[in-house]
Amino acid sequence: MALQRLSGWGRTAWTVADLVHTNDVSEMKQVINQSGARGVIARGLGRSYGAASQNAGGSVLEITAEGDPHGIDALLDSTTGVLDVASSVSLDSILRMSVPRGWFVPVTPGTRFVTVGGAIASDVHGKNHHFDGSFGQHVSSITLLLASGEVVELTPRLNPEWFWATVGGMGLTGIILRARVSMLPIESSRVRVETERLTNFDAVCEAMSSDGADNDYRYSVCWIDLLATGPSMGRGVLTRGEHASAADVKDDDVLAYDPRLKVPAPSWVPNGLLNKWSIKAFNEVWYRKAPGSRHVSIESIPQFFHPLDGVHQWNRLYGNQGFIQYQFIVPLDRIDVLRAVIETFSSAGVASFLAVLKRMGPQNLSPMSFPTEGWTLTLDIAAGIKGLPELLSRVDNMVLDAGGRHYLAKDSHVSPTAVRRGYPRLDEWMHTRDAMDPNGLWRSDLARRLGLVSAQHTRGNE
Repeated sequence: MALQRLSGWGRTAWTVADLVHTNDVSEMKQVINQSGARGVIARGLGRSYGAASQNAGGSVLEITAEGDPHGIDALLDSTTGVLDVASSVSLDSILRMSVPRGWFVPVTPGTRFVTVGGAIASDVHGKNHHFDGSFGQHVSSITLLLASGEVVELTPRLNPEWFWATVGGMGLTGIILRARVSMLPIESSRVRVETERLTNFDAVCEAMSSDGADNDYRYSVCWIDLLATGPSMGRGVLTRGEHASAADVKDDDVLAYDPRLKVPAPSWVPNGLLNKWSIKAFNEVWYRKAPGSRHVSIESIPQFFHPLDGVHQWNRLYGNQGFIQYQFIVPLDRIDVLRAVIETFSSAGVASFLAVLKRMGPQNLSPMSFPTEGWTLTLDIAAGIKGLPELLSRVDNMVLDAGGRHYLAKDSHVSPTAVRRGYPRLDEWMHTRDAMDPNGLWRSDLARRLGLVSAQHTRGNE
């Protein structure tokens, strides 16, 4: 073990833990047996924005396969599309292997640099939730290391309570070792993309509504100009896509896939570089650059799904103050609340370099999975803005009063009360979690802050 200073991708709440990098189950068990009162949590590539994979004063097991000289630990059945994969493997590694063979991951978030274990623990979603649901819905089995040292296999039919408690369980039920995932067949490594500029909030909602054309597209997302006010409030650029057919692609190799990183972020950036005025200028350029009427283009997979991955360590652009990613969801019939939230941020002049809106489909069986049928808005906001905690607390109440919730994989702000209000099955999940981990071994900074660990299982003098 080695003491290591860790943070989430937002680079805000740094804490120190004993870090062990391993993919060896016997070594994991050794760490578990030697753990103290502060317990253990697994960590992948550290792309949770808050403290989900931090454990101040305890142990952190970093389980990644990046740079493994033995190659990718995954087996893809070319007939069925079922991928049997180690949890330590990233979506990036999977796509490098699978796309040239005509298969795509069923769900991808905005970055491909997440491990399979992290994707399941956070039950990640993407631009296709209204069409395909979240990652956990495509997982047919999970191999899990329990706190007792026992290794069990979970499926939606075999011990479904434990399976669905692990999906979206933020790593607090055990360490995911392997999974079987159903992949999506594709004819090419390109995406047929339709882009359209929308003049205001009403136009955005009309274009993305469930009774409109949006249901005809597998992928849909809208960038929102959070600084636009007046008649232009909520204006955006809607991008919708489908995997391109072989006939759509002009290249000889229709499955060619080259996700190279293009530029590195500077190693040092002054605080305040991304401020109201720089982001306002960017927003104007980005909005005007989009076509005024619907435009069709062919884009690469990295260009459409993972544009920010083209900038290595882009989170440094916020300086050493870091940033908060704030994501919430409200029911489909509460467009009035969504409008009020956007108006609140716009009138306050809060700048977000990334502000995206998606329409989500029905919730799955996981008690702690974030997506429900509704509208989700994601914002990146520089930490340290004066009055930001108070502003976010006001928005929290608006969201919760409307029957919404917040995404725990992004959170570094909300209160335990907000989680309890937003996740009505929290007690059910905690009961299952306690059955899986009766001594409360699995712990994280996020779990402590939000009260996700039962008080009766507090370890020692924690």
